[in-house]
Amino acid sequence: MSKKVDLKNLDFNDAGNWPLSMKAAAAALAAVLVLFLAWYLIISAKSDELEALEGREAALRTEFETKQGRASNLEPLKQQLAQMEAMLQQMLRQLPSRTEMPDLIVDVSQTALASGISNELFQPGPEVAREFYAEKPIALRMVGTYHQFGAFVSGVASLPRVVIMTMHDISLKPLETKGGADTGALVLAGTVKTYRYLDEEEVEEAAKTAAPNAGAR
Repeated sequence: MSKKVDLKNLDFNDAGNWPLSMKAAAAALAAVLVLFLAWYLIISAKSDELEALEGREAALRTEFETKQGRASNLEPLKQQLAQMEAMLQQMLRQLPSRTEMPDLIVDVSQTALASGISNELFQPGPEVAREFYAEKPIALRMVGTYHQFGAFVSGVASLPRVVIMTMHDISLKPLETKGGADTGALVLAGTVKTYRYLDEEEVEEAAKTAAPNAGAR
């Protein structure tokens, strides 16, 4: 029969004289403790790092797939952009040129007079150059009937050159007379803007002018 060991009588300061079975048990316990500490301090930390890296990998994979999808559509988008730029240039070329603009303004004024409208004010202002076009403001005050204004709009639309006009701060109200009689005449007052395209030289000049202004912001 094996001799029983009284744990209460073991001297931890004299472990070298412990029974062989107790030494083996103590060594096994120490080994388990070392392995647990190694797992907790090293493997557990690495496990958290691995999970973080796996999450980063998934995010990078999603980002890569997104960019890959964009890259595959890049060439068709470039072609669409080129088509849109060509269409824009074609539309701009339909606008009057720098040399045609003065005659066009005269044509608009003459169309108003031919419609029976009285031009009390028709004053073109200085041009404002944009990136691809220039806008010409015209301050006006016209007096005419509803049908005369309709004939004027129809006449402008029939001009041989494309005319784009936008209205700003426009008021349309009945003509006030001294006796307060209703004459059926209307007063159109405000500012209209018409547009023309810039030639290549003007586009370059506009770009040079815009560059210092952009740098000063």
